[in-house]
Amino acid sequence: MIRALIVDDEKYGREGLLALIKKYCPQINQVHSASNISEAREIILCEEPDLLFLDIEINSELGFDLLEKIESWNFEVIFTTAHPKYAVRAFKYSGLDYLLKPISADELVRAVKRATKKRNDQIHKQQIELLLQNLNSDVKSPQTICLSTLEGVEFIETDEIIYCEANGAYTVFNLKSNKKITVSRNLKEYESLLDEDFFMRIHNSFLINLKEVKKYIKSDGGYVIMKNGDTVSISQKRKDDFLKRMRYLS
Repeated sequence: MIRALIVDDEKYGREGLLALIKKYCPQINQVHSASNISEAREIILCEEPDLLFLDIEINSELGFDLLEKIESWNFEVIFTTAHPKYAVRAFKYSGLDYLLKPISADELVRAVKRATKKRNDQIHKQQIELLLQNLNSDVKSPQTICLSTLEGVEFIETDEIIYCEANGAYTVFNLKSNKKITVSRNLKEYESLLDEDFFMRIHNSFLINLKEVKKYIKSDGGYVIMKNGDTVSISQKRKDDFLKRMRYLS
């Protein structure tokens, strides 16, 4: 069974999440709550929870401040946030679990299931560091992305991506190093996530890095040759947009 701690400075936020947990997450058998950082730290030290639901903004402090005050983590973290879309993108880039307020029961159940799987503490800290870096960056889109695979977690620079290819419910990342990384998320999710100034969906099966295009071939219905030598199909309906984007990029 799982012991949890809800950290949120708003009473209705704590009570609402507690009600959802009681109704939809039977594996959580004990729930504490805290309205500020110091109270949360005391509960963590005394009760040693397995799972932390941590609000990003807590009074005048940030939830990250709490994590910095804990020397060793023996718990998983699910962030809760009411931040606008840019923050959600930062969470997705870092691969961390988050719940966007108002919290839905389905999203809560999925996040708790993921959190109950044992994680590598060092990797988790790297993900949080990446999240902080992305949230504090002046750059429109983060430059590093965390990809969760069957083997573990990989951090890659977005400039290293040549193209992404759909493989059913999976996405295969083709990198400059000739490495391929398969991720259990569909291509549409990465289409909305990666910087639209440099990444474009040119086919139902392909999302390419426009900076990695070597040549466009008109024959055979049209296709693209990437700098690594791979050929990528381009759909007829996206051809004009692709050519416009390439002219703009150059």
